[in-house]
Amino acid sequence: MLAGRPRRIAASLTTQRARRYDLGTVPGTTTRALRETTPIATAESGTGPLTARDARLAPWRAFVTAQAHVSRRLDEDLRAEHGLSLQEYVALLILAEAPERRLRMGRLADSLTLSKSGATRLIDRLVDDGFVARLSCPSDLRGAEAALTEAGVDRLRTAAPTHLRGIADYFLSAIQKSDLEVVERTMQSVADRACGTRDRA
Repeated sequence: MLAGRPRRIAASLTTQRARRYDLGTVPGTTTRALRETTPIATAESGTGPLTARDARLAPWRAFVTAQAHVSRRLDEDLRAEHGLSLQEYVALLILAEAPERRLRMGRLADSLTLSKSGATRLIDRLVDDGFVARLSCPSDLRGAEAALTEAGVDRLRTAAPTHLRGIADYFLSAIQKSDLEVVERTMQSVADRACGTRDRA
């Protein structure tokens, strides 16, 4: 248990997303919409318009389900053993890998795939725990930066074995060694496509 901060009862964003996905529905859709067969998108690599009952949706549903369950398990392990949520751990990791262990809040929000307000609330909790310090940006006094403290470095080092063990147990152990390169290449392609689409919006 993390000293100075009672264990939060409310689920993290990661856990909330997992629960939505566990319902077997795609976020932003209704059960009625999923029953309809009206084309909802065009798959460039497929043979025609994509429908809600299209067999080509199976990989997507498997990806969503796997991501939700693995994230939940990682989150549960970190909370149980270190009093950190998965998002808090990832925020500390991003800051640890940043130059001088500090980042502008906007860039940190993008790296966490959070809104600016969501990132602010997350960093506020880490500031309260002494793991992160909020500083003025040297090049823009109106901007704020998040900087990893020595206490944050220590907590990250302590929690890292738990996180890495979870990745090995819940993710890597389920994939054949010969398939790892294919999985990496495919997921990188998906991420690049999604980021490119967002940048063009």
